[in-house]
Amino acid sequence: MPRTPRSELAVLTGAKVVSNTALRWVGPFLPTLERAFSTSTGTLTGIMGVCELGGLTTVATGPSLDRGHERRVFVAGLAAVAVSSLIALYGTVPSFAIAFLVLILGVSNLTVAGHAWIGHRVPFAARGRAIGTFETSWAIALLVGAPLLAALIAWVGWRGPYVALAIGAVVAAIVVVVFVGADAPHLAERAATTTTTATTTATTTTGRAPLPATAWAPMIGSALTAAAGIGTFVVSGAWLDDAYGLSTGGLGIVAAAFGLVELVSSTTVATHGDRIGARRSVIAGLIVLAVGAVAMLSAGDSRAIAIAGLLVFLTGFEFGFVSSLTLVSEAAPEARGRAIGLSNAMGTVARASAVFIGGQLYEAYGMTGTLGMVAVCASVAFVAFSLTRR
Repeated sequence: MPRTPRSELAVLTGAKVVSNTALRWVGPFLPTLERAFSTSTGTLTGIMGVCELGGLTTVATGPSLDRGHERRVFVAGLAAVAVSSLIALYGTVPSFAIAFLVLILGVSNLTVAGHAWIGHRVPFAARGRAIGTFETSWAIALLVGAPLLAALIAWVGWRGPYVALAIGAVVAAIVVVVFVGADAPHLAERAATTTTTATTTATTTTGRAPLPATAWAPMIGSALTAAAGIGTFVVSGAWLDDAYGLSTGGLGIVAAAFGLVELVSSTTVATHGDRIGARRSVIAGLIVLAVGAVAMLSAGDSRAIAIAGLLVFLTGFEFGFVSSLTLVSEAAPEARGRAIGLSNAMGTVARASAVFIGGQLYEAYGMTGTLGMVAVCASVAFVAFSLTRR
């Protein structure tokens, strides 16, 4: 198959489906893992929250991406996903903690590598389509992965998904090496083509262009949008199980529905985001997220309203968050890899805090407590994006 940017993006997106499935299946099936490890929601979400801090390593990865090593970082991330799945098979709470940390290291770094790959090759006017396409992997992970993993759990038990994901990650890494072109030295190319002013020379030879002040608003907004979504998603399975008695099979079906609405959101960003504008898209997504949260709070004993509200919430989150990535990719064009890495690190702290605090609030106050935290995150994100120029 001839290598083209479109075919390479398709390969990277397919590989990201595997890594996202490894990350995302844990939340909806938390009740299954609680029973497997003989522990509680608070313990597992606490571990997940602390392990999210592994994403801080993307700060160190950013300069490497600016030197053109996107494929190398991406493949290393897939290798980490495979290793994490094997570690988890040991079946204890400590092994789960180690496995989840390794998983976060892998997924975080391959994600920023993918975004940098797009940012270095796709002009901003068309970048919403490319990033939207890449991020459909987040939705497909649930739409396709969740029902398959639910079937594996029913067939062979909780270890089934980990074995399948280890194999899938190895295969994905091989496919990326074969079908995605070798890394290219972006900074060297830039040095050869830019004007020779003192500032430009320093930037292109050191790779340390300063981040403009305007870069911080979209990065903060993106991090807090992620916190709002992940903080809710990670306890969604426990909420539906505790409050509405949803079974493992039912959770698999609902998780697939989550994936479907997220796929619609990501696809909408890919097809319409560039025309609507990234900033307006993010703000619209946050408004839809808020509507979903209100519906969840109003559900009472109605399982249908609870699930519908959660679906609306995730629709807004996915549309807003994916749109925010387009803004982040252009926050600092002369230091794109570093900005994306730093933004992911900020998101890591925000997500880790949201997962940990959201889990504790859920145990103490139910979903009302978690959504209170979400309201704060979404409100600050709304202000940050309102201050963003693009």
